[in-house]
Amino acid sequence: MPRPAFPRNLVEFQRQFSNDEACRRYLAASRWPDGFRCPRCGGVKAYELETRPVRKCGACGHQTSVTAGTVLHRSHTPLHLWFWAAYLMTTHTRGISALQLQRQLGLTRYETAWGLLQKLRLAMRRPERDRIRGTVEVDETFIGGIERGRPGSRRRDSVKGFVVGAVEVRGEGSGRIRLALVPNASARSLVGFVDKAVEPGSIVRTDAWQGYAPLRRKGYVHRATTQGAPENAAKLFPRIHRVFSNLKTWIDGTHHGLGRAHLAQYLDEFVFRFNRRGAPMAAFQSLLGLTSLHGPTTYKQLYEGESTG
Repeated sequence: MPRPAFPRNLVEFQRQFSNDEACRRYLAASRWPDGFRCPRCGGVKAYELETRPVRKCGACGHQTSVTAGTVLHRSHTPLHLWFWAAYLMTTHTRGISALQLQRQLGLTRYETAWGLLQKLRLAMRRPERDRIRGTVEVDETFIGGIERGRPGSRRRDSVKGFVVGAVEVRGEGSGRIRLALVPNASARSLVGFVDKAVEPGSIVRTDAWQGYAPLRRKGYVHRATTQGAPENAAKLFPRIHRVFSNLKTWIDGTHHGLGRAHLAQYLDEFVFRFNRRGAPMAAFQSLLGLTSLHGPTTYKQLYEGESTG
């Protein structure tokens, strides 16, 4: 059975998800589209406890909730605020900052809005997602503030975030993308990224940087092009450089710059939104569905700024 219908506009959204109970029904229908099934014994009969919104299996007595095993689990934030945060995050063309979310939801604490967005960003990353394929452009860029007196090269001692990206070539346009924060421009970092992001057998177009040289041994059709002057990069690899340009504009415009500590999570958000740019409503549904693949988000995960994969 398909997931429950999703509202087509803001008015319908407000009407459908006006309170926590409505959100809970939607999550239950999404989690068990064919009816309840106990995660422990597979039982199909259950009843809700009167004291709290938990379902108890009639066969084994196991208790579970619609938020169990997700980033929503054990959250003290009302469900309807979670839904609003997910909706705003996926339908705003330029995304939304924590300060904007705080204002939109009428939250008293900035930290609450920031925590909501960070947990949703963690839910955007599917560790088991498939790799992009076909003809793919790959290049790197620095993300961060201005470092005066430094050349725009692959310097190992930069304090900026070093980001490598890949994009599928779809005619004159772009298909899906992948981005990652890597330690440096070594072959271990660059080829390691391609190995995780791009399906073997694909045509991988890069510049002639020696860090990409081992790609042929990894089963890729590697086409390296001597770049020459740095300004030639955007002409030789226009799609990935448009991605980088859009990424930097989004970071500067919506978030007004980012610290390196949390950059990986923001890259995950940008990839998630870019790859679903034609279907914002589907992005919302995917976001709630993806949360079931993640355990509860810990304080350590939020504040260490670790990559989600």
